[in-house]
Amino acid sequence: MKKLQPLIYALLISAGILIGSFNSPKNTTKGSKINGILEMIESHYVDTINTFNFEDKAINAVLSELDPHSSYISINDFKSVEEDMQGSFSGIGVQFNIIDDSIVVVSPISGGPSEKLGIQSGDRIVTVEKEDVASTGIKNDDVVKLLRGEKGTTVNIKIKRKEQTQLMDFAIVRDDIPLYSVDAGIMLTNNIGYIKVNRFAAKTYKEMMEKAHILTSQGMQKLILDLRNNPGGYLHIAIQMCDELLKDGELIVFTEGRNRSKEETYATDFGSLENIKIIALINEGSASASEIVSGALQDNDRGIVIGMRSFGKGLVQEQITLEDGSIVRLTTQRYYTPSGRCIQKDYGKNAKDYYLEQYTRDGDTEYPDSLKYTTKNGRTVYGGGGITPDIIIERDSTVNYLQINKMISKGWVNEFCFEKSEHLQKQNIKDYNSIDMQQVYADFLSFIKQKDNTFELKIGTIETTYLDNLLLATISRNLWDNDTYYKVLSLEDEYIQRAIKEF
Repeated sequence: MKKLQPLIYALLISAGILIGSFNSPKNTTKGSKINGILEMIESHYVDTINTFNFEDKAINAVLSELDPHSSYISINDFKSVEEDMQGSFSGIGVQFNIIDDSIVVVSPISGGPSEKLGIQSGDRIVTVEKEDVASTGIKNDDVVKLLRGEKGTTVNIKIKRKEQTQLMDFAIVRDDIPLYSVDAGIMLTNNIGYIKVNRFAAKTYKEMMEKAHILTSQGMQKLILDLRNNPGGYLHIAIQMCDELLKDGELIVFTEGRNRSKEETYATDFGSLENIKIIALINEGSASASEIVSGALQDNDRGIVIGMRSFGKGLVQEQITLEDGSIVRLTTQRYYTPSGRCIQKDYGKNAKDYYLEQYTRDGDTEYPDSLKYTTKNGRTVYGGGGITPDIIIERDSTVNYLQINKMISKGWVNEFCFEKSEHLQKQNIKDYNSIDMQQVYADFLSFIKQKDNTFELKIGTIETTYLDNLLLATISRNLWDNDTYYKVLSLEDEYIQRAIKEF
């Protein structure tokens, strides 16, 4: 399942904010050059071509000349994106990792068909529909294709469970499995809550408010809203979120385009979080709807923004469904924050430069007067590409996470934490404070030597602290839940710790 995320992330960034859906245009010019060339190729070209693939490439070529966010999505890709944005898919309901070339259940999803049948963490899926899937070099994408399917259909699997000699047979009826866009809602102190939102999908507002009400009941008076690496999504969801935080009559956002009139959206008296103090966290991966929310909070002086300058995506796409069910998302408007900022950054020389620009920025950027704007209370804020935080967290150029990222990408961190979690579970550990991390770290060093005896881990103090905390957080998630994972991560998170101090 996790292998789908890079595709989904890229398409979300590309699609940006969706505000409309239309039927296929009916007034296509039949005699256009493009149609003529396509017909000519089909009739006379020396080799047989795949017409559908050829059309897809032609459409992409045309749209790429417009802007970085006008995009074409084929039928197959659109299905994956829709599942992610609508908040569910049909499957058996397990989180899994591929460990030692076999599919290992990390945990059954709560309320899903696998949990109801008694499938457990640590179970290894050996066959799917009599097809051997152990020690075959299977990849994450292959697992997803095997286990997902139409709701109500049955998939037969065999499972190897520890301490049992015989394989266990399961006939699992696929059902709707929720995809959550709010990763965590936890109390960091007795009055500071924390909510992490990973995208703006159909159910994001509902998920966030459920977390917020729970935290309010636990004494939350201040909220850290984490929008880091959130690529955006639906405009109306961002507006609903802002409406809960802003006072009646405060401007949230306005949009305008060459063939679209100016449209302003204001907060209503509906908000239930208007009296909660708030700080938003953003970074260079925060885009689109994330920038609407953080920009609205900043421009209305509702709360401060901490982090790095955001991505800079201020274009609005409208969705057009073509006759075959594929999708064109066409940029029709720009959106503006309440102070009048269009935070769309320059397109750059090409798509690669555009999408990597945020990693090559000069931290000492000076803004011309033309890019200076004022907030509701007269503070100066800046346009010209992204939301510039009120408090900037500078990237530490002396820190190098390359070796840690390599271990993560190889799956060593997840595999070790999974095995260590199984061991600790037998010890009946009550909470993460009871875990002996000196022993865990020593065991991890031994583990990576077993994986590759030529790999020498050479990292500094900051990197070691990060790795130690990551191991503790990952083990805690396996033993308990996602909230505990983020609780542990927050202990060494520079952004979160700075936000706590600012309150």
